[in-house]
Amino acid sequence: MQAPAGPVDGAALRPADPAAARVWDLAATVVDPEVPVVTIEDLGILRSATVTDEGHAVVELTPTYSGCPAMGVLRDDVTAVLTDAGYPQVEVRLVLSPAWTTDWMTEVGKAKLADYGIAPPTGRAAVGHNRTSARLSLAVKCPRCHSLNTREMARFGSTACKAMYVCQDCLEPFDYFKVH
Repeated sequence: MQAPAGPVDGAALRPADPAAARVWDLAATVVDPEVPVVTIEDLGILRSATVTDEGHAVVELTPTYSGCPAMGVLRDDVTAVLTDAGYPQVEVRLVLSPAWTTDWMTEVGKAKLADYGIAPPTGRAAVGHNRTSARLSLAVKCPRCHSLNTREMARFGSTACKAMYVCQDCLEPFDYFKVH
């Protein structure tokens, strides 16, 4: 099984097959250990779920970036949720291609980030004809006062997928989930 090639909202990937949908729904409850208000479905890293003829659960995840330290925890958490639900064997596969993009985040996930104080990605990741990513520079809205009068303080924030910003109006620092 191969994860969809294009940017697709994570919730849109939920399988139609009832047995696979049950695996998806259980796996979708797992939260990101680095941002515990969003699920792996919200982030769009949950890419597929199936059940084998033997009744084993198979889940595919795409990390937000290569070498993401949370993947081991996520693999363990997905395995625990499905094992607790009665699946005799669970396989969690990491799918690295296509690479994850913030375009795969759900709108619900982006709203949860903002409510938590992390500015969600603005705009969409752009991929050129040579498959290299072009970052689109858009104003980053402060998740506290909603001002667009913000500036980047550091390219990397509390995790590699976030940047540190400060609002020039309310003077509060905040993480911004970078577009990629």
